[in-house]
Amino acid sequence: MDFEALVKHISTIQSTLQAQAAHAVNLALTARNWLMGCYIVEFEQNGEDRAAYGEQLLKKLEQRLNVKGLNERRFREFRRLYLVYPQLKEPIAQYIVSQSQIRHTLSAEFIEPIRRLPSAESATNIRRMPSAELDDAKRWIIPADKLFNKLTYSNLMLISTIDNPVKRAFYEMETIRGCWSYKELERQINSLYYERSGLSRNKEALSALVQQQAAPLQPKDVINTPVTLEFLGLNDRALVTESDLEQSILDNLQRFLLEMGHGFCFEARQKRILIDGDYFFADLVFYHRILKCHVIVELKIDKFRHEYASQLNLYLNYFKAEVMQPDDNPPVGILLCTEKGDTMVKYATAGLDPNIFVQKYMIELPSEEDIKKFILNVK
Repeated sequence: MDFEALVKHISTIQSTLQAQAAHAVNLALTARNWLMGCYIVEFEQNGEDRAAYGEQLLKKLEQRLNVKGLNERRFREFRRLYLVYPQLKEPIAQYIVSQSQIRHTLSAEFIEPIRRLPSAESATNIRRMPSAELDDAKRWIIPADKLFNKLTYSNLMLISTIDNPVKRAFYEMETIRGCWSYKELERQINSLYYERSGLSRNKEALSALVQQQAAPLQPKDVINTPVTLEFLGLNDRALVTESDLEQSILDNLQRFLLEMGHGFCFEARQKRILIDGDYFFADLVFYHRILKCHVIVELKIDKFRHEYASQLNLYLNYFKAEVMQPDDNPPVGILLCTEKGDTMVKYATAGLDPNIFVQKYMIELPSEEDIKKFILNVK
């Protein structure tokens, strides 16, 4: 062994065992949170003194435990995780049995509520489907052991907020395939990857492109985690990428203007703005002949962020100073996002130009049958 070989061995040991440690931490975290959710639901349904707590249960639980990280909001997450993923019963039970120290510490009294749980097949949300649909669903749903072993708790928690089981399965599969971090999964959900995939003729090519561009999960990511525009016709495209959205609106400009209202006159796309030597580009600029003002439209393919309001405010101030004519009214800014939180919008726009409006849009939803077929083909 020479020095270079020593460096290689040490580096391999470090990266391999660090990844193993991160995986072990994640399994324990998922098991803990699912079990807590299980117990909360068990108490809410069968607890002897549950009536004494009612809607205050989770708050009282937080106060009584007084443990950092275990608060009312987290308990709601844990409860949702259990309700959405009851099928995790088997892999979590196997995990507990395989860990001798955990198995010896947990008494039979602790394990009993878990044993009383219904089987995964009868507990899952698809159990209400007709038998033919249920048989089909069994083919595309992701196996419970794969969910437990391949998805981090943070990713499971994020995916559990999705109501549609097919959409959930899609993101489960793609996250496993790409080994996505929480931030990468969040970015793909916010950029409507599922919807774009449903609209795309070549789902495999889109998936390959997304996976190629995605940031893979690293051990530190596990340890350090804390409007409808159906007229766009995106389903005519072979491959829908994020940059297609603006072009699609322009391709369907007449219908877009009708959707916006009467009086809009198209003026520019990617209007170049020069400020202090730096160029900025306003996505779409209109002039409204009734309001007698410019209307600047910014298109975002993810949820609203406070910096988007500041950017649009900058454009409005520029138009006031450099573009607006004496007989014009002050410009109006419209920000289109896939999602928006009313409180975030309120705080982010307070003190800015009052003519900033934030709106949510949606593109045409995909066919669930197409998504199911896609999942089956790449599982």
